[in-house]
Amino acid sequence: MKFAICNLGCKVNNYEANWYRQQLAEKYEETDFKNFSDIYIINTCTVTNMAGSKSRQMIHKARKMNKDSCIVAVGCYVQTEKNDLSVFDDCDIVIGSKYKTLLPQLIDDYFINKKKIFMVEDFQTTPFEEMFIRNFNQVRAYLKIQDGCNQFCSYCVIPFARGRERCLSLPLVLKQARQLVDSGHPELVLTGIHTGRWHDGEYDLADLIETILKEVKNLQRIRISSIEVTEVSNKLIDLIAENSKIAHHLHIPLQTGSDTLLKDNNRPYDTAYYYDKIQKIRKRIPDISISSDVIVGLPNETEAYFRQTEQFINKCQLSFLHVFPYARKKYTADYYKKEQVEENVKHQRVGSLTKLSTQLYNTYAGIFIGKEVEVLFEKKEDDFYVGHCSQYLVVKVKSEADITNQMGKVFVEKNEGEVLFGNLI
Repeated sequence: MKFAICNLGCKVNNYEANWYRQQLAEKYEETDFKNFSDIYIINTCTVTNMAGSKSRQMIHKARKMNKDSCIVAVGCYVQTEKNDLSVFDDCDIVIGSKYKTLLPQLIDDYFINKKKIFMVEDFQTTPFEEMFIRNFNQVRAYLKIQDGCNQFCSYCVIPFARGRERCLSLPLVLKQARQLVDSGHPELVLTGIHTGRWHDGEYDLADLIETILKEVKNLQRIRISSIEVTEVSNKLIDLIAENSKIAHHLHIPLQTGSDTLLKDNNRPYDTAYYYDKIQKIRKRIPDISISSDVIVGLPNETEAYFRQTEQFINKCQLSFLHVFPYARKKYTADYYKKEQVEENVKHQRVGSLTKLSTQLYNTYAGIFIGKEVEVLFEKKEDDFYVGHCSQYLVVKVKSEADITNQMGKVFVEKNEGEVLFGNLI
């Protein structure tokens, strides 16, 4: 029998999909989601309306490909749609955010009993579900260390989809890190829903990174997937500055450059705090890449507020942006606000900031022309080996030898199409 996985959403979902893959591969043969399969798993996402729509589309696509297959929907979109499970009529197994580690067992149960299974319930607190994986499906391995969120930003459905904050213990993080490095992953990406909130007793994220670097042999680079500006401590800044194995890239969400909208959306900082913090980071780590998430079209985002965001991003000289149109979500405070922005206006504003992101990227990338960067090569595309440097810029080189999954120094010659091109040193 064959299984196929469609993974949607964030790095945390990616990690969990790898765990599903590892467990099912012990009994079944994996195939691509576009192929005929006996089991289809849709690892759903709900953070945007497009993600929810894509989750539904993939469920329907699976049923069309094999009307007799076992279709499993799991994760965030399932959890937020728990009051209307008719959305999942095409599914045989429906699992919310609490019982993900039961997925392999529930598939076995389904094939024995041939009865639909629904494992979705309200929850706020739940233990951290350990998903120990032996290896990852790409060169840079994600390591999930945290789940859930307590922030309740007014636009965000994630606390309702994933519940409250919980963390993987320090000993288990080390165990997983060693396993991933030993299985051939030179770079680890620490990830979570609210990664900067990781803790175990008195240990915080900086302590964790310092411990991993001391205890995990052969690790060549460690990276933080995303971190809130309020969680970038002086201790973490110093650690990054003093240890070359920590990636010189921080993804620090801004969401909006309007102080009014930051306050309205329960963000725990204002623009002055954000700007001062990134200036402090750059003073200590001059070459660091600081990228960000921005949401356009939040309720009551006037043209003036949008221009404030645009101007503030320019002032900060961020290295690149991930730009999202605001998605109105049930359960959130913003869902009930009357001052909703029209979709065509959101689309225009996404376009404006996407153009700005390209300009920022090229300006930042340009400082590396004529300089040396260290690159982890992840794949080969046409005649080039492709990877990311410490600052998370894409780098391409030519090489007669296979350098996939290797770290190498590159002399950068040019920046073209948001890619650095150079030669191996």
